[in-house]
Amino acid sequence: MIREMVRDFVKEEVEPQALEYDRDEKFNLELFRKLGDYGLLGITVSEDFGGANMDATAVAIVNEELSYSDPGFCLAYLAHSQLTVNNLAYNGSEEQKLRYLPGLCSGELVGCMAMSEPDYGTDVLGMATTATLQEDGNWCINGRKMWITNGVIDEDGTPADIVWLYARTGTTERGRPELSTFIIEKGMPGYKSGQKIIDKLGMRASNTAELVFEDCIVPAANLVGEPGSSIHHMMRNLEIERVALAAQAIGISRRCLADMSRYAGEREAFGKPIQQFGQMQRHIGESWAEYRAMRAYVYETCRVMDLETGGQRLDSDGVKLFATTAAKNIADRAIQVMGGYGYVGEYVVERLWRDAKLLEIGGGTLESHQKNITRDLAKNPDPIED
Repeated sequence: MIREMVRDFVKEEVEPQALEYDRDEKFNLELFRKLGDYGLLGITVSEDFGGANMDATAVAIVNEELSYSDPGFCLAYLAHSQLTVNNLAYNGSEEQKLRYLPGLCSGELVGCMAMSEPDYGTDVLGMATTATLQEDGNWCINGRKMWITNGVIDEDGTPADIVWLYARTGTTERGRPELSTFIIEKGMPGYKSGQKIIDKLGMRASNTAELVFEDCIVPAANLVGEPGSSIHHMMRNLEIERVALAAQAIGISRRCLADMSRYAGEREAFGKPIQQFGQMQRHIGESWAEYRAMRAYVYETCRVMDLETGGQRLDSDGVKLFATTAAKNIADRAIQVMGGYGYVGEYVVERLWRDAKLLEIGGGTLESHQKNITRDLAKNPDPIED
């Protein structure tokens, strides 16, 4: 039912605007807020807080269907729904959830997650943003966050309403950075947007920006959990983020496969459809096999994923490692099959090819997934024989 609902929404409202908003590098805020009317912005949130109370499979379905037409718009959805809202739903206090989740689920508030910095990305323990406890019990935050999807929500540079922020609050007894999580609200002194990142290769329909924190005073009530507790829920939430990004790869692949197959049946060369040529058959056949493989892997991983406890890092890394590169390759083949038509924006696949590249970088680089998988299997090789 949810797939049918989202697919209809995509056909009627997302597809008609996708080319324009990608070309203009604009985020369709009005369309985004409509997702709240469908209950999608809080898809994993309890109904007590305005959510739909659904699971990882539902998350994958929505991300797949939105990405069939507009992965950039879907990325804005993912940053809000999975990185901000899901994080808060599973890690925030009851008071924090009551205060923020209803507005985030309805679309009244737009959220983002701030982890990466100008000089630090995958190396989260190297982050330089600091939060210092003040004598009055408040926290003072200083630093800059970079590459933040939904960091700004309009062309005026209006910063996100809610920021799920990671900052360094000290050093552990073992000499490692102590990372803590804070909920930042628009209007807090010292919180502002920096530059909007323009001229991106892909995902142009989502806004990417720098966020600046200069002596930003945050009440003690906006600390999530205890100081130093970030790593646990950060790693757990990365699992659903990576599965959602892999689901985007499914949507991209399905659209590219559909378009290249249709084109190959209509386009003629030397008196017959090009789908009768072996070179084209190889592009389509390999794309079909990879698409079906990624689909099975992603949805099987979702089936066993518990959003509350986590524990699926091996396969959440695995699906993203496989599906994102496969999607880029399938988009590349679609361009090759469609020739000059595939190379222009009107025929969609060139945009999907550009968008697919981000999936190999955001939410964890391919190299980080390779490292994690190798390390996890070295610690416990049993999954190989399961």
